[in-house]
Amino acid sequence: MNTLDIINNWVKKDSKVLDLGCGGGEILVELGSAKNIKAMGVEIDSEKINICIANGINVIEQNIDEGLHNFSDHSFDVVIMSQTIQVLKDPKKALEEITRIGSDCIVTIPNFGHWKTRLYLLLTGRMPVTSSLPDNWHDTPNIHLCTLKDFELLCLESTISINGKIGFNSSGNSNIFTRIFPNLLCASAIYKISK
Repeated sequence: MNTLDIINNWVKKDSKVLDLGCGGGEILVELGSAKNIKAMGVEIDSEKINICIANGINVIEQNIDEGLHNFSDHSFDVVIMSQTIQVLKDPKKALEEITRIGSDCIVTIPNFGHWKTRLYLLLTGRMPVTSSLPDNWHDTPNIHLCTLKDFELLCLESTISINGKIGFNSSGNSNIFTRIFPNLLCASAIYKISK
């Protein structure tokens, strides 16, 4: 089961879904055909916005870092931030905003605490380049790298409930080991959260 399958399982049919940092709208296209959702995307990259439009996705150009004041409280059933939170200037503010806007929120993050990342840093003394962190330190859009424990602590401090969590190893699989030792063995994770 991959991230898209889990998102598909967590989103109910006919939901109103907002995808922040939606890229080309791939998640929304999939959910639209599988779940008949009412979809809206937010993206800052004009090329990706054009892809969304070509895919029939309603999308607005907006910088998430400048706030989400144009969305009212609980205006969406689900808000998705897939591989987005680590590129934002204020992840805590983003979490507070998405849990204000959506009844349920789905967040996916890369795990900087993964054993391959730790080993690479230990052995080379350099910032790692892995499948979940594919860019060099000077080219990466990621400005807030965190471990799964860091993310969960931020949710706790922000009184955000974690209602579901699935971690994936570097091959994209979830298994008993990723469930027992998630901070060490998960290259990434997906969370279902709410206020």
